[in-house]
Amino acid sequence: MALAIFDLDNTLLGGDSDHAWGEFLVDRNLVDGEAFRQANDRFYEQYKDGGLDIHAYLRFALEPLTRFSRAELDELHRDFMANYIEPMKLPKASALIEKHKAAGDHCMIMTATNTFITRPIAESLGIPDIIGSEPEIVDGRYTGNVVGTPCFQEGKVVLLRERIREKGFKLTGSTFYSDSHNDLPLLRLVENPVAVDPDSILLKEAVRNNWPVLSLRD
Repeated sequence: MALAIFDLDNTLLGGDSDHAWGEFLVDRNLVDGEAFRQANDRFYEQYKDGGLDIHAYLRFALEPLTRFSRAELDELHRDFMANYIEPMKLPKASALIEKHKAAGDHCMIMTATNTFITRPIAESLGIPDIIGSEPEIVDGRYTGNVVGTPCFQEGKVVLLRERIREKGFKLTGSTFYSDSHNDLPLLRLVENPVAVDPDSILLKEAVRNNWPVLSLRD
């Protein structure tokens, strides 16, 4: 069984769920609107430039989760899914997932975005196996801290190797789809790296290495 690994934001989705969650919080008046929006945009630009401090960003992104009960957060997430994520879904992405499932591959999502946001999205895409940045929960509430290694840049390699040891997966025949140069460490690890609607840095690297380049956008 070969591994088919997918990045989520701007790969399987036609947008960034992490940034969109910040927009959702602002739009629903759940955070200090203008200050939060500016910080959210600033972190997103740092991510695209390859200079994101993932720990600083996770402190920012996870803090709002501490303000609500799990029941409240679940209700907010249903609103978020319906109005922000559903419009981002891509038919070609769903077809690609189904192609790998039909081939008998084990599908997995690896994303830097925290799993409060992304686990329901992954499940809605038919991929229950997800590795993301894990928020800490104590006594049923989010603490604002992250557990273990953030799933970002080299952290994706660390976490995938841990999962391989745990589950007995192999890298033989493995494929990873991503849009971002932040994922170059994992793209270089798998047997079949694929650039999906890539940013300019990843596109240059893909061309230089003769990696396939594809688009899942309509």
